[in-house]
Amino acid sequence: MVLYISIGIILIFVLWGAIAPEKLASTATSLFDFSITNFGWFFLISTFSFLVFAFYLAFSKYGRIKLGQDDDEPEYSTASWFAMLFSAGMGIGLVFWGVAEPLSHYLAPPEGAAGASTEAARLAMRYSFFHWGIHPWAIYTIISLALAYFQFRKGKKGLISAVFSPILGKVSEGWVGGAIDTLAIIATAFGVATSLGLGALQINGGLNHMFGITIHSTVQVIIIAVVTVLFLLSATTGLDKGIRILSNTNLIIAVLLMTFVLVVGPTSFILDLFTSTLGGYLQNLIYMSLRMTPFTQGTWVGVWTLFYWAWWIAWGPFVGTFIARVSKGRTIKEFVLGVLLVPSLFSFIWFSVFGGTGLHLELFDHYPIAAAADKDVTSALFLTLEQLPVGHVIAFIATLLILTFFVTSADSATFVLGMLSTKGNPNPSNRVKIVWGILQSAIAIVLLMSGGLSGLQTASIVAAVPFAVIIIGMCVSLIVSLREDEKKLRSKEQKRLRKIDELLRESEA
Repeated sequence: MVLYISIGIILIFVLWGAIAPEKLASTATSLFDFSITNFGWFFLISTFSFLVFAFYLAFSKYGRIKLGQDDDEPEYSTASWFAMLFSAGMGIGLVFWGVAEPLSHYLAPPEGAAGASTEAARLAMRYSFFHWGIHPWAIYTIISLALAYFQFRKGKKGLISAVFSPILGKVSEGWVGGAIDTLAIIATAFGVATSLGLGALQINGGLNHMFGITIHSTVQVIIIAVVTVLFLLSATTGLDKGIRILSNTNLIIAVLLMTFVLVVGPTSFILDLFTSTLGGYLQNLIYMSLRMTPFTQGTWVGVWTLFYWAWWIAWGPFVGTFIARVSKGRTIKEFVLGVLLVPSLFSFIWFSVFGGTGLHLELFDHYPIAAAADKDVTSALFLTLEQLPVGHVIAFIATLLILTFFVTSADSATFVLGMLSTKGNPNPSNRVKIVWGILQSAIAIVLLMSGGLSGLQTASIVAAVPFAVIIIGMCVSLIVSLREDEKKLRSKEQKRLRKIDELLRESEA
């Protein structure tokens, strides 16, 4: 029933967007305004709470508990595990926003700063760090930790509903559990569709920059259709090894691209920028985490921060399932610190390199890249790369990187959606994967047709509101189970110590 209900709901949405895109856009905008007005505070407080809760678990008495049985060892080396975390954290979003976001904040900064000023540039980088730092990874940490814990230590299925067994009991296997899994599927489908839409926009921007192909919704639909064929071919032919190689290749290309820009770009400026921005980010972390604008009624927080928090929440089941699968055998402390800190550091470096290069071109070389990016956000990356040696070649490589990220993300998403909708089946049928592949591409198309980039952002926020409540429930269920587990561990340790004490007494006698 989870499969049919979730497909039915999403199919209704797709048909609505195809038949009446303007009506869909107006309704989505109304829901967006309602969500931001009434639940903006909820997004900020809950996301910050997830971060605090994650650090608490790492440094509490629960930190020594393993995601698996007590004698389980990690299936992957630490280096391989970090590489997989990089792969999970890297994606279309970083490539799309790496230059565009800092430049957007530079022209329209938060906190009442004057646009196109030195203070605006400083805030632009700080908030880019904020949006791509430890907060999103706290969301992923909670979801993946709960899934890995209940799957590997408690022997449950890899479903969101299975996490609720300590507080819901058998009810988690009935209609309530089905409703939880359905919400997870819908949130994931819209979150992934948002990324696919961003990818189509960015690929269209690259083709326009290199070959003069018009930036138009029709071109973006064709791009999505072509890539859909590619990832469905991969998803249905069992090319696990090929996708694994492609994912590793993505990471290598991304690192090489970043290194190239760091070396040939304003290297000293980038390193200084990274250092000062990291300091400002850490110094203002709590303030930014809970910042709203009740007196000025500003829209900046809703357009940027709340969109990102909702996007990460919507992506949570997808990324969480992936991270959980590769983390068996690690302690909670090791898991939390690894997932929170390593990918966040990579994001900080990425934005320092690409965003810093764009800001340097704007501030010191007086190249009007910010205005061009404000007119067309997809042009920011390519205009920046064009100013570097062999810029056209690098722009082509960047477009290819977006394409491969598009394919691998969509391929992985079809698997996760198939698994979530078939009672945690680790090998969902090709028929189910094809259905989900077509549906997630269809969502991306109707969102682009009905609202472009703003339509993608709106859908993420609306879909994520109910799932944020689910994550809070996961936290409660996780702590209930951990308390029971820790008592058993303490009892086991006391028995071991008593046994040792008895043996010592016997030897002395």
